[in-house]
Amino acid sequence: MIELRKFLAPEFVFGEGAIHLAGQYARNFSAQKVLVVTDSGVILAGWADKVTKSLESSGINYSIYHNVSPNPRAEEVMEGADYYHSEGCDIIIAVGGGSAIDCAKGIGIVSTNKKNILEFEGVDNVSIPGPPLICIPTTSGTSADVSQFDIITNSKDKIKIAIISKAMVPDVALIDPSTALTMDTYLTACTGIDAFVHAIEAFVSTASSPITDLHALEAIKLIHENLLKVINNPNDIILRSKIMFASLQAGLAFSNASLGAVHAMAHSLGGYLDLPHGECNSILIDHVVAFNYKEANDRFNKIGDVLKLDLTSMTSKEKQKAVLEEITRFKIAAGISSTLSKKGVSISDIPELSKKALCDPCIVTNPRRPNKRDIEVIYEEAI
Repeated sequence: MIELRKFLAPEFVFGEGAIHLAGQYARNFSAQKVLVVTDSGVILAGWADKVTKSLESSGINYSIYHNVSPNPRAEEVMEGADYYHSEGCDIIIAVGGGSAIDCAKGIGIVSTNKKNILEFEGVDNVSIPGPPLICIPTTSGTSADVSQFDIITNSKDKIKIAIISKAMVPDVALIDPSTALTMDTYLTACTGIDAFVHAIEAFVSTASSPITDLHALEAIKLIHENLLKVINNPNDIILRSKIMFASLQAGLAFSNASLGAVHAMAHSLGGYLDLPHGECNSILIDHVVAFNYKEANDRFNKIGDVLKLDLTSMTSKEKQKAVLEEITRFKIAAGISSTLSKKGVSISDIPELSKKALCDPCIVTNPRRPNKRDIEVIYEEAI
């Protein structure tokens, strides 16, 4: 019996030149003035300028808000919402990675609901949708441009909150692989493994479905086949397109199937120590897979097949070992060999990190329900 499931996705345009459609889509929403949410790095790379030129050619006014941190903070969202109102804006365009897009999502719902962004934490707590939101991703990993997730840092309590709601799904995503050409090698690796983790966690999630499975497995396949190639050939637009498409597929999967312990633990790390999200996921993935394997062995074995491992004559333990070794080999080959201790995490941090990870909504759909000690052990293994 197939369980009841729903599937949410925005309208999206994929391909070279999609970024130049910003003005056309803003006009479709009858925009009078656009708030462009971005960050200094994206401005420096020239992508924000392409968006504003598209708006100008469509005769649409705009203001730019770029006070966005790598892990966007609640106070930045609130400041952005005030700026949105003071500038008389009626639509939002986010240009950047997950940070700019998450900040833009937050600005949107604060502007209509007139509440602090932290009050929306959890599932389905957004009463009024935000204004029209167009997202233009410039990294190939977070998939915030197609998801119903919004991750915001509560600086006071040193924790990332997850806002999960269909109101968080953007209206349009303009996904242009050429924007990924300005990513450096390590960011390419971290965001690529981030998408890889999205797909794996979505596939083994307790909320997975036949539709999300299709997207998750295709994302795993595309990333495994092409990420190392694009790291070695960063200017190859065909390879960039494949990884950007994989990120899209992974986003459609996890937005609807949710995630698991890797993301719950990474959110805790990112909020507590202000660490890069993709890198946290990369460090944790093999340790969490080892914890989850027996609870979802058929699904992990299917992932092994997609990773082109010959598991046919192996015992259950041998299959688990082979899949874990390939995941570890793959992330190290991509250049991610760090540990939590190298990122400044100490044993004394683990009890607090574990407590916060257990409260994250992503833990609910992890295939194996962990207790606090389980989470502590996984952190310890990743130290």
